[in-house]
Amino acid sequence: MNEINSNEAALELRQAYFKLKEESPMLRVRNAAAQLGVSEGQLVASRVGEGVTRLKDEPQEILEQIEGLGEVMALTRNEDCVHERNGVYSNHSFSKHGPMAMGLFVNPDIDLRLFMNHWKFCFAVQEESHGHMRKSIQFFDPTGTAIHKIYVTGKSDEAAYDKLVADFTADEQPLFIEVEAAKPPLATVDDDAVDWSEFRAAWEGMKDTHDFYPMLRKFKVDRQQAFRHIGDDFAFPVSNETSRKILELARDRKCEIMVFVGNKGCIQIHTGPVENLMERDGWFNVLDPIFNLHLKEGSIANTWITKKPTVDGIVTAVEVFDADGEIIATFFGKRKPGIPELKLWREIVAEIPAEGVKA
Repeated sequence: MNEINSNEAALELRQAYFKLKEESPMLRVRNAAAQLGVSEGQLVASRVGEGVTRLKDEPQEILEQIEGLGEVMALTRNEDCVHERNGVYSNHSFSKHGPMAMGLFVNPDIDLRLFMNHWKFCFAVQEESHGHMRKSIQFFDPTGTAIHKIYVTGKSDEAAYDKLVADFTADEQPLFIEVEAAKPPLATVDDDAVDWSEFRAAWEGMKDTHDFYPMLRKFKVDRQQAFRHIGDDFAFPVSNETSRKILELARDRKCEIMVFVGNKGCIQIHTGPVENLMERDGWFNVLDPIFNLHLKEGSIANTWITKKPTVDGIVTAVEVFDADGEIIATFFGKRKPGIPELKLWREIVAEIPAEGVKA
């Protein structure tokens, strides 16, 4: 990644970006940043004063004020999937568990799990899109990677947006941010160093899906390593066309589902139906009035159906991974604590045949 640590270097970056945009007007900022060898956050920072305002590095305090904007669009993505959901940022809570700072927004429309240790840089962005001005609040992690974005819609209170921006505008407005290198992933152990019978007992003893990640940490294994060893009654590989098939079946059977998409700092959840499906330019899309999903199918390396015990019975998921073993998206049937998962969802998943997995 290129070093951008002065206003002069940032101005050069800004001009290079404007030149790229002249050549490719539809180029998205994330892709432009990749072409220019910088993080998206560095590129956004270089445009401070040109539709971009640096906000104080106070993401929690900003998030606590978003409800006042009314209905907005929440956007969370990773490299291969974009999740967009319209709603109001109500019912929030923040907490600390040892060194971990967590946040929640829990309501039928905006449903987020926030890992606040990864939230660092905050910006207000105004940019023209399809002939009209889009206003947003954008959050980035210490590496300059986008964590979460909140867009004003036609149903938002723009005066409240303008006031929020004014209230949180940083005293200094440099054209650069000082980014950090990405931390290496948590170390895992080789297969032969794991007591898989003990691991199997721990899996069988789960009471909640939230027990799963701590279990992986305890045994120092990654998700797919666990899936390969647990036994096909709890996890088995399926075709990488399964995401599309699941969405089509959910649409055709009118099955309400849950779609989880996230990155290191945020997981965003849609709960409800999916209706308007479309493939375009290698992306498979849900294009509904309050929920959009854009899934880059060519980046899917492995797909698994998994079954996890809970106090409410088995919870069945379709888990989708890229070539680096990172989760792209996860699909569940609609459910809440205290309520077993939908029978219709289980019937849909049962139609997906097992298949070999790539090494």
